[in-house]
Amino acid sequence: MIPPDEVSDGELVRRARAGEDHAFTLLMRRHKEGLYRFVRRYVGDTDSAYEAVQESFVAAWRNLARYDVSRPFGGWIRTIALNKCRDRGRRETVRRLVFGARPGSEDLIAFAPDPAPGAEAALIAEQRRTALDRAIAALPPKLKEPLILTAFEDLSHQAAGEALGVSAKTVETRVYRARKRLAELLGAPEAAS
Repeated sequence: MIPPDEVSDGELVRRARAGEDHAFTLLMRRHKEGLYRFVRRYVGDTDSAYEAVQESFVAAWRNLARYDVSRPFGGWIRTIALNKCRDRGRRETVRRLVFGARPGSEDLIAFAPDPAPGAEAALIAEQRRTALDRAIAALPPKLKEPLILTAFEDLSHQAAGEALGVSAKTVETRVYRARKRLAELLGAPEAAS
């Protein structure tokens, strides 16, 4: 018997389609961390990211028959997650228009002082990471999506273009614009190269 780590995603999908539930569980374990990081960067909120990842795997399970085993499963599940993030963004926009800002969504963060050595440096790093996450989440989807796919998910411009349904050149241009916009949002002089 082949160890689970050595079984390809395509083979796990074939087994899951044949009714082997454990095969899909292995796919989820294999891809959940990377998918969570991707979604977390997109939505900028841990709870929403967790929910979107769950929704993505449920949608993948329901649509497993549509998956083309000749293509990477990671790209397919990220495309599903991207659509879930877009749906959430649209719902949140409508919710804000109808009900106003969500309670607790204010940017007030209380930090307790920590006397440990390096606490100040850690606090500054955490504040920078939080600011970057918020700035990325604030980008328009056409800039945010290619940036996340290439800069954080290490996809090539070609692979990101395939996932987004655009050309590699379009991805390159949008990533450039996204980095420029991030530098503006963060007040950095043309950083993020």
